[in-house]
Amino acid sequence: MALTSMRGGRGRKLKAEINVVPYIDVMLVLLIIFMVAAPITNPGVINLPTAAKSALPPTEYVQIVLKPDTSAAIGINGQKRSAEAEKVPNRNALLQRLREIHSAHPELPVMVSADKDIKYDDVITIVSEAKKLGVDRVGLATKQ
Repeated sequence: MALTSMRGGRGRKLKAEINVVPYIDVMLVLLIIFMVAAPITNPGVINLPTAAKSALPPTEYVQIVLKPDTSAAIGINGQKRSAEAEKVPNRNALLQRLREIHSAHPELPVMVSADKDIKYDDVITIVSEAKKLGVDRVGLATKQ
């Protein structure tokens, strides 16, 4: 005997539908977990590596001292030369003087000493310009 309804004698049709309510519940739970976990990790904090002291520091080098007020000083330091630094008023004059010193003494490495309140971009610009001039060794001075 076939299943019939009282109304017209037709059988029930089965509907093939996907129930998406459990999937929405799972997605909302995952969304909440990610929203809570996201502030825990702080991408702004950088763990900088430490560097050991150079085994063979140069005896003579070009020292560039950068100050926060856009002034700077440049000079050749070492055992045979005077340690007097020539003051330059701005970064363009510093780069011009670096070109002159490098053309006269191309073998000398460059040591950049920057105040800790100076912008990182200024230091990288000086290092980049020294590399463009053909300086093989460019170092950053640190406090020990």
